[in-house]
Order: sequence, then C-alpha cells, then structure tokens
Amino acid sequence: MSATLTYKDYIGSIEYSEQDEVLHGRLEFIRDLVMYEAADAKGLKLAFHEAVDDYLELCAAEGRKPDVPLKGSFNVRPGRELHRRAALMAKRRGINLNTLVSDALRQHLDRDEIAA
Repeated sequence: MSATLTYKDYIGSIEYSEQDEVLHGRLEFIRDLVMYEAADAKGLKLAFHEAVDDYLELCAAEGRKPDVPLKGSFNVRPGRELHRRAALMAKRRGINLNTLVSDALRQHLDRDEIAA
C-alpha cells in the first residue's frame, strides 16, 4: 500500500484521524499549505485531485506561479570531513561534486529498491 497519492506531478500524504474518523492529507514538498479530507479512500483520492486543481486555478487567478514539488535540487550538509573526502574523490575521478553525489544517491536508491 502506498502512503501517498500522485496527480499532475503533485504528491499528497494520506493520514487517518482516529478522533475525527476521517482520512486527510496535504500536498507535500511545496511551501503553500494545501489540505484535503474525506470519509473513505475513494473520496480522499477525489478530494486530493480537487485540491490540486483548485490550487493551480487559484495560482492562475492570482497571477503567480504555483510551487512545484521536488524541483531537482537540495542542500546537503555532510560535515567538513565528508565534504573534503567527497570533493577529493570527485577531483580524482574528473567529475564535479554534484555528479559524485548524484551517482552515489542513485546507486544507494537502486540498491534499496532491489532489496525491497
């Protein structure tokens, strides 16, 4: 079972409130707060789609660009020693640090997906 929903490149969380007995979620990986809820799974999926569509329509009406989730860059703070080691390895391989980190991350995730 997936703990997320996807629609138009947006990712939504799935949570359950025992107190309210409803499913709810929010658009993940954007700065704006966009939430949705429903009584059942089918309704939550519909509410998520509506929330994405409403968000995009609101941004268009306000004349602003909507946040785009996971734009392709993020900051990593590995600490001084790990940063130094990585930079030296990238230099020895004749690649930049971004390529080294991206390759390492890809290998780690591929290995994890195979194990899953």
